[in-house]
Amino acid sequence: MDHFTLDPTLYEGRPADCTGRDAVETACYDFLDGLGVPYRRADHDEAPSIEACAAVEKLLGASICKNLFLCNRQKTQFYLLLMPGDKPFHTKDLTGQLGCSRLSFAGEEPMRELLGVTPGSVSVLGLMNDTEGRVRLVIDRDVLAPAYFGCHPCRNTSSLRIATADLTDKILPALRHEPAYVTL
Repeated sequence: MDHFTLDPTLYEGRPADCTGRDAVETACYDFLDGLGVPYRRADHDEAPSIEACAAVEKLLGASICKNLFLCNRQKTQFYLLLMPGDKPFHTKDLTGQLGCSRLSFAGEEPMRELLGVTPGSVSVLGLMNDTEGRVRLVIDRDVLAPAYFGCHPCRNTSSLRIATADLTDKILPALRHEPAYVTL
C-alpha cells in the first residue's frame, strides 16, 4: 500500500452522521450502543492487512485482532478464529486443539453469506449476521490478555477499541456464539 490516510482523531462512539457508511457498519454501532458498550473509533483508508493497521493500532492504543474465516475441505463447517495480529497462524496447531480435519480459508462467497462482510473486514461483530449459528467462534486466549480489543465494525475503513471485559461479558453473550478457546 503506497498511500494510507488515517484521521488523527480518536472518536468516542459512532459517527455523528452515518451518511455514506455501509448498513453493516451502522448495524455494528447499533448493536454496541444497544448493549451499552462504550468504544473509541478511528477512521482511515481501507486497511486490508494487519501491516496496514500499525498506525491505527498506535492511535487506538490497542492491537487489532487478526480474524481468520476458515472452513473444512467440504465447506460444511465454518470457523471464525480471533488471534493476535502479530502471531503466525499454523493450521495444524488449531486443528489439533479443535479435533477437526485440516482447515483452509473459506473464501469470499461464504464470508458474505454467513457474516455479511467482505475480505479485509472480517470481525467478531460479523457474527451478529450468522443468525443460524453456522460459524463456530474460536478465540486464541492471548486475545483476551490485554485490557482492550481492537476490531473493525465489519468495514475496514474504521477500527474500534473495545474493553476486553465488554467483549467477554456483553458482546459474546449477545452474539450467541459460545467460543472455543485455544492456545496457538
